[in-house]
Amino acid sequence: MSDTPEPEPSPKPQPSGESADLTGTTAPGRGAAGPAPAADLQHLYQELAQTNVRLEEEAQRRTIALATAAHRLKTPLAIISGYIELLLSQKAGTLVERQIEILEDTQENCARLQRFIQDFLTYSALETGSVAIQAELGDLNACLAEVYELWLPRFQKKGVALYLTAGTRLDPFKFDSFKIEEVVSNLLDNSLKFTPGGGSVWLSAERHFWDRRGGHDIRAPIERRKLNSSTPNSVKVTVADTGPGIEPEFHQEIFQDFFRIPGASESSEGTGLGLAIARRLVQAHSGKIWVESEPGSGSRVSFLLPLEPPARESTGTS
Repeated sequence: MSDTPEPEPSPKPQPSGESADLTGTTAPGRGAAGPAPAADLQHLYQELAQTNVRLEEEAQRRTIALATAAHRLKTPLAIISGYIELLLSQKAGTLVERQIEILEDTQENCARLQRFIQDFLTYSALETGSVAIQAELGDLNACLAEVYELWLPRFQKKGVALYLTAGTRLDPFKFDSFKIEEVVSNLLDNSLKFTPGGGSVWLSAERHFWDRRGGHDIRAPIERRKLNSSTPNSVKVTVADTGPGIEPEFHQEIFQDFFRIPGASESSEGTGLGLAIARRLVQAHSGKIWVESEPGSGSRVSFLLPLEPPARESTGTS
Protein backbone atom coordinates (compact mmCIF):
# COMPACT_ATOMS: atom_id res chain seq x y z
CA MET A 1 0.00 0.00 0.00
CA SER A 2 1.54 3.32 -1.05
CA ASP A 3 1.89 6.30 1.32
CA THR A 4 1.70 8.78 -1.52
CA PRO A 5 -1.33 11.14 -1.02
CA GLU A 6 -4.00 11.08 -3.62
CA PRO A 7 -4.19 14.19 -5.84
CA GLU A 8 -7.06 16.61 -5.02
CA PRO A 9 -9.82 16.69 -7.60
CA SER A 10 -9.69 19.64 -9.98
CA PRO A 11 -12.63 22.09 -9.97
CA LYS A 12 -15.48 21.27 -12.26
CA PRO A 13 -15.78 23.45 -15.33
CA GLN A 14 -18.23 26.32 -14.88
CA PRO A 15 -21.12 26.98 -17.22
CA SER A 16 -20.61 29.77 -19.71
CA GLY A 17 -21.01 33.29 -18.19
CA GLU A 18 -20.14 32.27 -14.59
CA SER A 19 -16.85 32.70 -12.76
CA ALA A 20 -15.16 30.04 -10.67
CA ASP A 21 -15.22 30.56 -6.89
CA LEU A 22 -12.79 28.25 -5.09
CA THR A 23 -13.64 29.70 -1.65
CA GLY A 24 -17.20 28.45 -1.66
CA THR A 25 -18.74 31.94 -1.87
CA THR A 26 -20.63 33.59 -4.68
CA ALA A 27 -18.78 36.21 -6.74
CA PRO A 28 -19.89 39.77 -6.03
CA GLY A 29 -22.78 40.95 -8.16
CA ARG A 30 -23.55 37.38 -9.26
CA GLY A 31 -25.57 34.48 -7.99
CA ALA A 32 -29.00 34.32 -6.45
CA ALA A 33 -28.99 37.76 -4.79
CA GLY A 34 -28.12 39.86 -7.85
CA PRO A 35 -28.26 43.67 -8.03
CA ALA A 36 -31.02 45.62 -6.28
CA PRO A 37 -34.08 46.12 -8.50
CA ALA A 38 -34.62 49.63 -9.90
CA ALA A 39 -37.89 49.88 -7.96
CA ASP A 40 -36.02 49.40 -4.64
CA LEU A 41 -33.50 52.09 -5.54
CA GLN A 42 -36.29 54.47 -6.47
CA HIS A 43 -38.03 53.80 -3.16
CA LEU A 44 -34.79 54.42 -1.25
CA TYR A 45 -34.24 57.67 -3.12
CA GLN A 46 -37.75 58.87 -2.26
CA GLU A 47 -37.23 58.07 1.43
CA LEU A 48 -33.95 60.00 1.48
CA ALA A 49 -35.57 62.96 -0.27
CA GLN A 50 -38.46 63.01 2.22
CA THR A 51 -36.02 62.82 5.15
CA ASN A 52 -34.03 65.69 3.73
CA VAL A 53 -37.18 67.81 3.40
CA ARG A 54 -38.14 67.07 7.01
CA LEU A 55 -34.68 68.01 8.26
CA GLU A 56 -34.75 71.29 6.31
CA GLU A 57 -38.20 72.11 7.71
CA GLU A 58 -37.04 71.38 11.27
CA ALA A 59 -33.93 73.51 10.81
CA GLN A 60 -36.04 76.38 9.49
CA ARG A 61 -38.44 76.11 12.44
CA ARG A 62 -35.52 76.26 14.87
CA THR A 63 -34.10 79.25 13.02
CA ILE A 64 -37.42 81.10 13.18
CA ALA A 65 -37.80 80.28 16.90
CA LEU A 66 -34.29 81.57 17.55
CA ALA A 67 -35.02 84.76 15.63
CA THR A 68 -38.26 85.29 17.56
CA ALA A 69 -36.48 84.94 20.89
CA ALA A 70 -33.69 87.27 19.79
CA HIS A 71 -36.19 89.84 18.53
CA ARG A 72 -38.04 89.83 21.85
CA LEU A 73 -34.78 90.60 23.66
CA LYS A 74 -34.12 93.71 21.58
CA THR A 75 -36.66 96.00 23.26
CA PRO A 76 -35.79 95.37 26.92
CA LEU A 77 -32.11 95.51 26.10
CA ALA A 78 -32.56 98.84 24.33
CA ILE A 79 -34.37 100.18 27.42
CA ILE A 80 -31.55 99.03 29.71
CA SER A 81 -28.97 100.65 27.42
CA GLY A 82 -30.97 103.88 27.43
CA TYR A 83 -31.09 104.02 31.22
CA ILE A 84 -27.35 103.33 31.44
CA GLU A 85 -26.66 106.17 29.02
CA LEU A 86 -28.91 108.46 31.09
CA LEU A 87 -27.10 107.58 34.31
CA LEU A 88 -23.68 108.05 32.73
CA SER A 89 -24.72 111.53 31.57
CA GLN A 90 -25.24 112.30 35.31
CA LYS A 91 -28.46 114.15 34.52
CA ALA A 92 -30.18 111.97 37.11
CA GLY A 93 -27.56 112.70 39.74
CA THR A 94 -23.83 112.88 40.31
CA LEU A 95 -21.91 109.60 40.26
CA VAL A 96 -18.71 108.60 42.01
CA GLU A 97 -15.85 107.09 40.01
CA ARG A 98 -16.66 103.50 41.02
CA GLN A 99 -20.28 103.86 39.92
CA ILE A 100 -19.15 105.19 36.54
CA GLU A 101 -16.82 102.20 36.09
CA ILE A 102 -19.64 99.74 36.86
CA LEU A 103 -22.04 101.45 34.46
CA GLU A 104 -19.44 101.58 31.67
CA ASP A 105 -18.74 97.88 32.12
CA THR A 106 -22.48 97.15 32.02
CA GLN A 107 -22.86 99.31 28.92
CA GLU A 108 -20.08 97.39 27.17
CA ASN A 109 -21.71 94.05 27.95
CA CYS A 110 -25.08 95.34 26.74
CA ALA A 111 -23.47 96.38 23.46
CA ARG A 112 -21.91 92.92 23.13
CA LEU A 113 -25.29 91.27 23.69
CA GLN A 114 -26.88 93.59 21.13
CA ARG A 115 -24.29 92.49 18.56
CA PHE A 116 -25.06 88.83 19.34
CA ILE A 117 -28.77 89.46 18.86
CA GLN A 118 -28.20 91.31 15.61
CA ASP A 119 -26.03 88.44 14.33
CA PHE A 120 -28.78 85.93 15.06
CA LEU A 121 -31.44 88.10 13.43
CA THR A 122 -29.35 88.61 10.31
CA TYR A 123 -28.47 84.92 10.13
CA SER A 124 -32.12 83.84 10.48
CA ALA A 125 -33.17 86.33 7.81
CA LEU A 126 -30.55 84.96 5.43
CA GLU A 127 -31.53 81.37 6.24
CA THR A 128 -35.21 81.99 5.54
CA GLY A 129 -34.50 83.99 2.39
CA SER A 130 -36.09 87.17 3.71
CA VAL A 131 -33.07 89.40 3.01
CA ALA A 132 -33.25 91.36 -0.22
CA ILE A 133 -30.34 93.29 -1.71
CA GLN A 134 -31.37 96.90 -2.34
CA ALA A 135 -28.64 97.90 -4.76
CA GLU A 136 -28.44 101.64 -5.43
CA LEU A 137 -25.83 103.85 -7.04
CA GLY A 138 -23.41 104.80 -4.28
CA ASP A 139 -19.91 105.87 -3.27
CA LEU A 140 -18.05 102.94 -1.71
CA ASN A 141 -15.30 105.20 -0.31
CA ALA A 142 -17.92 107.18 1.61
CA CYS A 143 -19.45 103.93 2.85
CA LEU A 144 -16.08 102.69 4.15
CA ALA A 145 -15.29 106.06 5.73
CA GLU A 146 -18.54 105.88 7.69
CA VAL A 147 -17.71 102.40 8.99
CA TYR A 148 -14.19 103.57 9.84
CA GLU A 149 -15.50 106.47 11.96
CA LEU A 150 -17.91 104.12 13.74
CA TRP A 151 -15.23 101.61 14.69
CA LEU A 152 -12.30 103.94 15.40
CA PRO A 153 -13.21 104.58 19.09
CA ARG A 154 -13.39 100.83 19.79
CA PHE A 155 -9.96 100.29 18.28
CA GLN A 156 -8.52 103.22 20.22
CA LYS A 157 -9.95 101.84 23.46
CA LYS A 158 -8.08 98.55 22.95
CA GLY A 159 -4.91 100.26 21.75
CA VAL A 160 -5.08 98.90 18.21
CA ALA A 161 -4.35 101.29 15.34
CA LEU A 162 -6.96 101.44 12.58
CA TYR A 163 -6.05 102.89 9.19
CA LEU A 164 -8.26 103.69 6.23
CA THR A 165 -6.11 103.48 3.12
CA ALA A 166 -7.41 105.74 0.37
CA GLY A 167 -6.94 104.09 -2.99
CA THR A 168 -7.64 105.32 -6.47
CA ARG A 169 -10.89 107.15 -6.96
CA LEU A 170 -13.78 104.74 -7.23
CA ASP A 171 -16.60 105.71 -9.52
CA PRO A 172 -20.12 105.21 -8.13
CA PHE A 173 -21.66 101.81 -8.82
CA LYS A 174 -24.67 99.89 -7.60
CA PHE A 175 -24.47 98.08 -4.25
CA ASP A 176 -26.44 97.82 -1.01
CA SER A 177 -24.60 100.23 1.29
CA PHE A 178 -26.22 98.93 4.50
CA LYS A 179 -25.29 95.33 3.70
CA ILE A 180 -21.72 96.24 2.75
CA GLU A 181 -21.38 98.27 5.95
CA GLU A 182 -22.39 95.14 7.83
CA VAL A 183 -19.85 93.04 5.93
CA VAL A 184 -17.00 95.46 6.67
CA SER A 185 -18.12 95.83 10.30
CA ASN A 186 -18.00 92.05 10.75
CA LEU A 187 -14.49 91.92 9.27
CA LEU A 188 -13.28 94.77 11.49
CA ASP A 189 -14.90 93.18 14.53
CA ASN A 190 -13.10 89.92 13.77
CA SER A 191 -9.74 91.67 13.40
CA LEU A 192 -10.25 93.64 16.60
CA LYS A 193 -10.97 90.43 18.56
CA PHE A 194 -7.75 88.72 17.54
CA THR A 195 -5.31 91.63 17.18
CA PRO A 196 -3.52 92.37 20.46
CA GLY A 197 -3.01 95.86 21.82
CA GLY A 198 -0.25 97.68 19.97
CA GLY A 199 -1.19 95.96 16.70
CA SER A 200 -2.61 97.48 13.53
CA VAL A 201 -5.54 96.95 11.17
CA TRP A 202 -5.86 98.38 7.65
CA LEU A 203 -9.08 98.91 5.69
CA SER A 204 -8.64 99.57 1.98
CA ALA A 205 -10.47 99.47 -1.34
CA GLU A 206 -9.16 99.43 -4.89
CA ARG A 207 -10.33 98.77 -8.42
CA HIS A 208 -9.64 95.22 -9.50
CA PHE A 209 -9.86 93.01 -12.57
CA TRP A 210 -11.78 89.85 -11.70
CA ASP A 211 -11.42 87.11 -14.29
CA ARG A 212 -14.88 85.56 -14.14
CA ARG A 213 -14.64 83.60 -17.37
CA GLY A 214 -16.95 80.59 -17.40
CA GLY A 215 -19.10 78.45 -19.59
CA HIS A 216 -21.54 81.27 -20.26
CA ASP A 217 -18.79 83.41 -21.81
CA ILE A 218 -18.49 82.24 -25.42
CA ARG A 219 -15.74 84.64 -26.47
CA ALA A 220 -12.34 83.23 -27.30
CA PRO A 221 -9.64 83.57 -24.58
CA ILE A 222 -7.58 86.01 -26.66
CA GLU A 223 -10.66 88.16 -27.29
CA ARG A 224 -11.47 88.16 -23.56
CA ARG A 225 -7.93 89.25 -22.66
CA LYS A 226 -7.98 92.06 -25.20
CA LEU A 227 -11.29 93.29 -23.88
CA ASN A 228 -10.75 92.94 -20.12
CA SER A 229 -7.05 92.76 -19.23
CA SER A 230 -6.71 96.50 -18.57
CA THR A 231 -10.27 97.26 -17.53
CA PRO A 232 -11.19 96.82 -13.84
CA ASN A 233 -14.57 95.16 -13.53
CA SER A 234 -14.84 94.98 -9.73
CA VAL A 235 -13.81 96.58 -6.46
CA LYS A 236 -11.61 94.75 -3.98
CA VAL A 237 -12.10 95.59 -0.28
CA THR A 238 -9.50 94.28 2.18
CA VAL A 239 -9.17 94.19 5.95
CA ALA A 240 -5.63 93.26 7.00
CA ASP A 241 -4.33 92.87 10.54
CA THR A 242 -1.28 91.96 12.58
CA GLY A 243 -3.07 89.26 14.56
CA PRO A 244 -1.89 85.70 15.17
CA GLY A 245 -2.87 84.45 11.71
CA ILE A 246 -4.93 81.43 10.67
CA GLU A 247 -3.81 77.89 9.83
CA PRO A 248 -4.30 77.10 6.12
CA GLU A 249 -6.64 74.18 6.88
CA PHE A 250 -9.17 76.63 8.36
CA HIS A 251 -9.22 79.12 5.46
CA GLN A 252 -12.50 77.71 4.14
CA GLU A 253 -14.10 76.70 7.44
CA ILE A 254 -13.97 80.16 9.03
CA PHE A 255 -16.75 81.24 6.66
CA GLN A 256 -19.06 78.43 7.81
CA ASP A 257 -21.95 78.91 10.26
CA PHE A 258 -21.03 78.91 13.97
CA PHE A 259 -17.40 77.96 13.29
CA ARG A 260 -14.75 78.92 15.82
CA ILE A 261 -11.07 78.14 15.33
CA PRO A 262 -10.03 75.35 17.72
CA GLY A 263 -7.90 76.68 20.55
CA ALA A 264 -9.08 80.27 20.08
CA SER A 265 -8.97 82.32 23.26
CA GLU A 266 -12.19 82.29 25.26
CA SER A 267 -11.83 86.05 25.60
CA SER A 268 -12.42 86.39 21.87
CA GLU A 269 -16.17 86.14 22.33
CA GLY A 270 -18.51 85.78 19.40
CA THR A 271 -21.29 83.73 17.89
CA GLY A 272 -19.20 82.25 15.09
CA LEU A 273 -21.56 83.91 12.61
CA GLY A 274 -19.76 87.12 11.65
CA LEU A 275 -17.74 85.77 8.73
CA ALA A 276 -20.55 83.43 7.67
CA ILE A 277 -22.92 86.40 7.41
CA ALA A 278 -20.27 88.37 5.53
CA ARG A 279 -19.87 85.52 3.04
CA ARG A 280 -23.60 85.31 2.36
CA LEU A 281 -24.03 89.05 1.94
CA VAL A 282 -21.05 89.24 -0.44
CA GLN A 283 -22.38 86.31 -2.46
CA ALA A 284 -25.79 88.01 -2.59
CA HIS A 285 -23.95 90.84 -4.42
CA SER A 286 -22.57 88.22 -6.87
CA GLY A 287 -19.19 88.70 -5.22
CA LYS A 288 -16.63 86.43 -3.56
CA ILE A 289 -14.72 86.49 -0.27
CA TRP A 290 -11.55 84.75 0.88
CA VAL A 291 -8.71 84.92 3.42
CA GLU A 292 -4.94 84.96 3.03
CA SER A 293 -3.09 84.09 6.21
CA GLU A 294 -0.29 82.14 7.82
CA PRO A 295 0.26 81.54 11.55
CA GLY A 296 2.27 84.41 13.01
CA SER A 297 1.84 86.62 9.93
CA GLY A 298 -1.56 88.23 10.45
CA SER A 299 -4.55 87.88 8.16
CA ARG A 300 -5.93 89.55 5.04
CA VAL A 301 -9.65 89.05 4.37
CA SER A 302 -10.72 90.41 0.99
CA PHE A 303 -13.95 90.46 -0.95
CA LEU A 304 -14.85 91.48 -4.50
CA LEU A 305 -17.91 93.38 -5.64
CA PRO A 306 -18.62 93.41 -9.38
CA LEU A 307 -19.15 96.84 -10.90
CA GLU A 308 -21.93 95.27 -12.95
CA PRO A 309 -23.89 92.09 -12.16
CA PRO A 310 -22.94 89.05 -14.28
CA ALA A 311 -25.04 88.57 -17.40
CA ARG A 312 -26.52 85.33 -16.00
CA GLU A 313 -28.01 87.24 -13.03
CA SER A 314 -30.61 88.75 -15.36
CA THR A 315 -31.97 85.29 -16.09
CA GLY A 316 -32.56 84.51 -12.45
CA THR A 317 -30.05 81.65 -12.27
CA SER A 318 -27.46 81.37 -9.58
